[in-house]
Amino acid sequence: MDEAFRTVLLIALAAAALTTATLALAWWMEPQRRLRRAMLKSLGRIGDAEAIAPAEGKAAALDFDEGQLAVLWARGAHGLVYDFAEVEGGEIIVDGCVVARIRRGEQRKALDVMAPEAEQVVLRLMFADPRHPEFELALWNAASPGQAGSSAEALRLGRRWLSHIEALLKA
Repeated sequence: MDEAFRTVLLIALAAAALTTATLALAWWMEPQRRLRRAMLKSLGRIGDAEAIAPAEGKAAALDFDEGQLAVLWARGAHGLVYDFAEVEGGEIIVDGCVVARIRRGEQRKALDVMAPEAEQVVLRLMFADPRHPEFELALWNAASPGQAGSSAEALRLGRRWLSHIEALLKA
């Protein structure tokens, strides 16, 4: 009886250890955490402004001290870091229509549309890079499972990003 109790106890401890290891790995590999770690690695520090789309596996961040903008895709496996001089502009696209834009050498098209019932809000960043001239990041997608926040919050984040881009284009 004593030997059977030890065996059952050992199996229970092994199962508990395996469950704990699995939960820790799942936490570590969570898409948002994974993208933040990849962003930290690419910029060398935490970004001053971040936009993360875990469902898409994409992220973007600005580093004002170093004058860089980093974009990541493929769950952080691939990415590029641009100097501010290479940034050409940005747009906010709501349900397929450009509602705000800032481009180097052009007047800003201000965000004058608030779409509280938008299905999708996308931030498009544009670069002076012939291989990768643009990067799109869904700030809000109603069709995405487990989407947190709202389209209004996504529009506010997009507007902040356009303000940052406008400031760096003027600098």
